[in-house]
Amino acid sequence: MYPTALTQLARANPFSAPLFSLQRAEELQQTPAAGPATRRLAAAATAEGDSCEFGSQKYLLLCGFGGIVSCGLTHTAVVPLDLVKCRLQVDPDKYKSIGNGFRLTVREDGARGLAKGWAPTFIGYSMQGLCKFGFYEVFKIFYSDLMGEENTYLWRTSLYLAASASAEFFADIALAPMEACKVRIQTKPGYANTLRECAPKMYAEEGVWAFYKGVVPLWMRQIPYTMMKFACFERTVELLYKYAVPKPRSECSKSEQLVVTFTAGYIAGVFCAIVSHPADSVVSVLNKESGSTASQVLKKLGPRGVWKGLVARIIMIGTLTALQWFIYDSVKVYFRLPRPPPPEMPESLKKKLGLTE
Repeated sequence: MYPTALTQLARANPFSAPLFSLQRAEELQQTPAAGPATRRLAAAATAEGDSCEFGSQKYLLLCGFGGIVSCGLTHTAVVPLDLVKCRLQVDPDKYKSIGNGFRLTVREDGARGLAKGWAPTFIGYSMQGLCKFGFYEVFKIFYSDLMGEENTYLWRTSLYLAASASAEFFADIALAPMEACKVRIQTKPGYANTLRECAPKMYAEEGVWAFYKGVVPLWMRQIPYTMMKFACFERTVELLYKYAVPKPRSECSKSEQLVVTFTAGYIAGVFCAIVSHPADSVVSVLNKESGSTASQVLKKLGPRGVWKGLVARIIMIGTLTALQWFIYDSVKVYFRLPRPPPPEMPESLKKKLGLTE
């Protein structure tokens, strides 16, 4: 069994350098004369001030909690904009623009009408956030261990894409039932006003399938969205610290680091909205209409119809994504979780490329 410090070192952040696998930890254990260098590496396994080890059960659980807070609160906060966006998508003849959509909604349902669907939104996106952020950390560590130290650095963008896609697959299964209720409440006038009314009615009419018929379009929308959200964010943070921030990350205060997080999150959010919008339009119409399939809805909307409501979605998703990353990172700061710096080239790779003397 590996010594505690070396085990911690082996599980340390797969995106910082130098990195050590369990195999390397075993080699260090078997080295007769460890020496000062090895002792320094072992001592650095858990950074000073961190409340837990990177990749530990506590770390992953708190990351999942951060996902609940960041996704649940932010999606609920923008329910009015989401409601108008959905109505623009499913009834463009009636709702001509964002402003027009707000005015008509208030005129017909009052100010309270803008909050329709808040309960399934909060529950559904809290569950999605738990799986999205929690599983992302799990898969990121898992795939990094499979790839090894050098490939983790060289193929880090592919790693971000694979880990986020894997996490979102499960996150959408958790989200689908509440997303179906939310869209039905928001886009089908007179059907139901609350989750308590909507869920039993949907089950009585269509059975369990009513809650999961939108899962494939959700995957179509959310997996590309999440891949862009995480990969673009990770690489943007790296570029901001490299080219825009005038001092190293280690010299930035927590507040300054969170500003970088918010900026990178907003940039990622704009790209997320564009990539995922056509599938989002399909999901909105599909959950409004009983008996339709994704292909039928796509054919009905046409090439132009799938882009209705894009401006509203860019505003919503850009803000959402920025706030989600900001809140998620703030949760890490509050609970003193490890927050590794942007990736650096491993020393072994530098030697292979002749970048060291």
